[in-house]
Amino acid sequence: MNEIRAIEAAQMKETLDEFKVGDTVKVHFKIVEGKTERIQIFEGLVIAMKNSRSAKTFMVRKNSYGVGVERIFPLHSPRIARVELVRAGKVRRAKLYYIRNKIGKAAKIKELLGKKAVRPVVTVRTEQAEGAVVQAEQK
Repeated sequence: MNEIRAIEAAQMKETLDEFKVGDTVKVHFKIVEGKTERIQIFEGLVIAMKNSRSAKTFMVRKNSYGVGVERIFPLHSPRIARVELVRAGKVRRAKLYYIRNKIGKAAKIKELLGKKAVRPVVTVRTEQAEGAVVQAEQK
Protein backbone atom coordinates (compact mmCIF):
# COMPACT_ATOMS: atom_id res chain seq x y z
CA MET A 1 0.00 0.00 0.00
CA ASN A 2 2.88 2.38 0.71
CA GLU A 3 4.18 1.82 -2.82
CA ILE A 4 0.87 2.99 -4.29
CA ARG A 5 0.93 6.13 -2.15
CA ALA A 6 4.54 6.80 -3.21
CA ILE A 7 3.59 6.58 -6.90
CA GLU A 8 0.58 8.88 -6.35
CA ALA A 9 2.74 11.37 -4.45
CA ALA A 10 5.18 11.52 -7.35
CA GLN A 11 2.36 12.36 -9.77
CA MET A 12 0.89 15.18 -7.68
CA LYS A 13 1.65 18.81 -8.53
CA GLU A 14 3.88 20.89 -6.29
CA THR A 15 1.70 24.02 -6.26
CA LEU A 16 -2.06 24.24 -6.63
CA ASP A 17 -4.27 27.22 -7.33
CA GLU A 18 -6.78 27.78 -4.55
CA PHE A 19 -10.42 27.80 -5.65
CA LYS A 20 -13.68 26.40 -4.34
CA VAL A 21 -17.13 25.43 -5.54
CA GLY A 22 -19.01 28.53 -6.70
CA ASP A 23 -15.93 30.30 -8.08
CA THR A 24 -15.63 31.37 -11.70
CA VAL A 25 -12.31 30.13 -13.06
CA LYS A 26 -10.27 30.03 -16.27
CA VAL A 27 -8.72 26.61 -16.84
CA HIS A 28 -5.65 26.77 -19.12
CA PHE A 29 -5.68 23.31 -20.72
CA LYS A 30 -2.99 21.97 -23.09
CA ILE A 31 -4.37 20.59 -26.35
CA VAL A 32 -2.20 18.39 -28.59
CA GLU A 33 -3.11 18.48 -32.31
CA GLY A 34 -0.70 16.33 -34.28
CA LYS A 35 2.77 17.65 -33.54
CA THR A 36 1.66 21.07 -32.32
CA GLU A 37 0.64 21.90 -28.79
CA ARG A 38 -1.46 24.87 -27.73
CA ILE A 39 -3.24 26.12 -24.64
CA GLN A 40 -7.02 26.50 -24.74
CA ILE A 41 -8.91 28.40 -22.04
CA PHE A 42 -12.16 27.03 -20.62
CA GLU A 43 -13.91 29.65 -18.46
CA GLY A 44 -16.87 28.77 -16.30
CA LEU A 45 -18.38 28.13 -12.88
CA VAL A 46 -17.01 25.36 -10.65
CA ILE A 47 -20.12 23.35 -9.73
CA ALA A 48 -18.53 20.29 -8.07
CA MET A 49 -15.28 18.97 -6.63
CA LYS A 50 -14.41 15.37 -5.83
CA ASN A 51 -11.46 14.67 -3.55
CA SER A 52 -9.54 11.41 -3.54
CA ARG A 53 -5.78 12.01 -3.16
CA SER A 54 -4.15 12.26 -6.59
CA ALA A 55 -7.44 11.67 -8.43
CA LYS A 56 -9.01 15.01 -7.38
CA THR A 57 -11.34 16.37 -10.03
CA PHE A 58 -13.45 19.48 -10.47
CA MET A 59 -16.40 20.13 -12.79
CA VAL A 60 -16.68 23.43 -14.65
CA ARG A 61 -19.88 24.60 -16.38
CA LYS A 62 -20.30 27.35 -18.94
CA ASN A 63 -22.96 28.46 -21.39
CA SER A 64 -21.83 28.43 -24.98
CA TYR A 65 -24.31 29.99 -27.44
CA GLY A 66 -27.26 29.06 -25.22
CA VAL A 67 -26.12 25.48 -24.62
CA GLY A 68 -24.75 24.41 -21.22
CA VAL A 69 -21.34 22.72 -21.46
CA GLU A 70 -19.79 20.87 -18.53
CA ARG A 71 -16.28 19.50 -18.38
CA ILE A 72 -14.49 17.49 -15.70
CA PHE A 73 -10.81 18.28 -15.14
CA PRO A 74 -8.36 16.20 -13.08
CA LEU A 75 -6.62 18.64 -10.72
CA HIS A 76 -3.17 17.00 -10.82
CA SER A 77 -3.14 16.43 -14.58
CA PRO A 78 0.03 17.51 -16.41
CA ARG A 79 -2.22 18.88 -19.18
CA ILE A 80 -3.58 21.63 -16.94
CA ALA A 81 -1.16 24.54 -17.18
CA ARG A 82 -2.91 26.60 -14.51
CA VAL A 83 -6.28 27.50 -13.04
CA GLU A 84 -6.90 31.23 -12.81
CA LEU A 85 -9.47 32.56 -10.36
CA VAL A 86 -11.68 35.15 -12.10
CA ARG A 87 -14.33 35.72 -9.45
CA ALA A 88 -14.89 34.23 -5.98
CA GLY A 89 -18.46 33.08 -5.41
CA LYS A 90 -20.54 32.98 -2.24
CA VAL A 91 -22.38 29.67 -1.97
CA ARG A 92 -23.69 27.47 0.82
CA ARG A 93 -23.66 24.13 -0.99
CA ALA A 94 -20.95 21.61 -1.83
CA LYS A 95 -22.47 20.68 -5.20
CA LEU A 96 -24.25 23.21 -7.42
CA TYR A 97 -26.12 20.81 -9.70
CA TYR A 98 -29.27 22.96 -9.36
CA ILE A 99 -27.61 25.56 -11.64
CA ARG A 100 -28.31 23.22 -14.57
CA ASN A 101 -32.03 24.03 -14.35
CA LYS A 102 -31.58 27.80 -14.05
CA ILE A 103 -31.60 30.18 -17.03
CA GLY A 104 -30.29 33.73 -17.37
CA LYS A 105 -30.02 35.86 -14.23
CA ALA A 106 -31.33 33.04 -12.05
CA ALA A 107 -28.14 31.08 -12.80
CA LYS A 108 -25.91 33.78 -11.27
CA ILE A 109 -23.90 33.25 -8.09
CA LYS A 110 -23.34 36.10 -5.63
CA GLU A 111 -19.78 37.44 -5.53
CA LEU A 112 -17.67 37.00 -2.40
CA LEU A 113 -16.11 40.29 -1.35
CA GLY A 114 -13.50 41.31 1.21
CA LYS A 115 -10.58 39.34 2.65
CA LYS A 116 -12.20 35.97 2.03
CA ALA A 117 -12.23 36.62 -1.72
CA VAL A 118 -8.41 36.63 -1.89
CA ARG A 119 -7.19 33.03 -1.82
CA PRO A 120 -3.52 32.01 -1.57
CA VAL A 121 -1.62 29.48 -3.68
CA VAL A 122 -1.31 26.15 -1.85
CA THR A 123 2.07 24.40 -1.77
CA VAL A 124 1.99 20.61 -1.55
CA ARG A 125 5.13 18.96 -0.21
CA THR A 126 5.92 15.27 -0.43
CA GLU A 127 8.41 13.58 1.86
CA GLN A 128 9.88 10.18 1.05
CA ALA A 129 10.31 8.68 4.54
CA GLU A 130 8.76 5.35 5.51
CA GLY A 131 5.90 5.70 3.03
CA ALA A 132 4.84 8.89 1.34
CA VAL A 133 3.43 11.53 3.64
CA VAL A 134 1.61 14.37 1.91
CA GLN A 135 1.36 17.69 3.73
CA ALA A 136 -0.30 20.86 2.58
CA GLU A 137 0.90 24.29 3.62
CA GLN A 138 -0.58 27.67 2.89
CA LYS A 139 1.57 30.69 2.07
